[in-house]
Amino acid sequence: MQQIDPGFLRPLLKPRSEESHKGDYGHLLVVAGCEAMPGAAVLATGAALKSGCGLVTLHSTPRALQSAAVNFPSAMLSEDPGTSFCLVPERLDRFDAIAVGPGLGRQPQTVGALGKLLREASALGIPMVLDADALNILSANPKLLDAIPAGSVLTPHDGELRRLVGFDTPEEKESGIRGLCRRTGCVVVSKGFHTGVYIPEGETLINTTGGPGLAKGGSGDVLTGLTGGLLARGYGARDAAALGVWIHGFAGDFMTERCTAEAWNSRDLIEVLYQGFKALD
Repeated sequence: MQQIDPGFLRPLLKPRSEESHKGDYGHLLVVAGCEAMPGAAVLATGAALKSGCGLVTLHSTPRALQSAAVNFPSAMLSEDPGTSFCLVPERLDRFDAIAVGPGLGRQPQTVGALGKLLREASALGIPMVLDADALNILSANPKLLDAIPAGSVLTPHDGELRRLVGFDTPEEKESGIRGLCRRTGCVVVSKGFHTGVYIPEGETLINTTGGPGLAKGGSGDVLTGLTGGLLARGYGARDAAALGVWIHGFAGDFMTERCTAEAWNSRDLIEVLYQGFKALD
């Protein structure tokens, strides 16, 4: 097993050219939120904007878009006409990566739209980060696993992972993750204490940051947006996942040191993601 620490991550970092523009750093599509859960979309979008990618577009319902426009005005907006995800944005080929799942809901129209999004992204070779309700839809519709673009990242916590692969023991969990990696050709981030990043070729990376302060609603949405932005920035699935979990965990540790593990929330986390990047300089 390889520990994810600064010595491992620093050689992976991509430089920024003095002569460059926003188009050089990738465009992320965030598909998240519904009328009942707009906050997840806002958190994922805010984190994506702190990832270093050049452009972020949020595709969501009107309530989430209104909140995102107020909180993160540099995001671009794409309106879904329903009360939950039901329409795949046009011209998907303009995006370099897609982050999907936080607050998405599991309505029938959302299940159909996710299937269409997966198939179109696969045809175009666009990598994705799948989290939250995207994973719950996959577990209820396992044939969709075969439509996930290879080179994507799945970010389940134990509950989502248990629904995806079923396990009762640590050995069964490990076997299930390995099988999921092989079937999908994707990196699986098993979230929790010492988050594990599992690579289809068999490598396992263990994170060294993060703690119980992250055990709050919305912290996974922040990780989804951050990791999606890193994919759009040009990192492969392995490196984007490793950087994402370490920076996310470092930011959580920073907030815990400043405020205790009790007294901060996921919105606060977004504002200190830069501390993780700074620690790798």
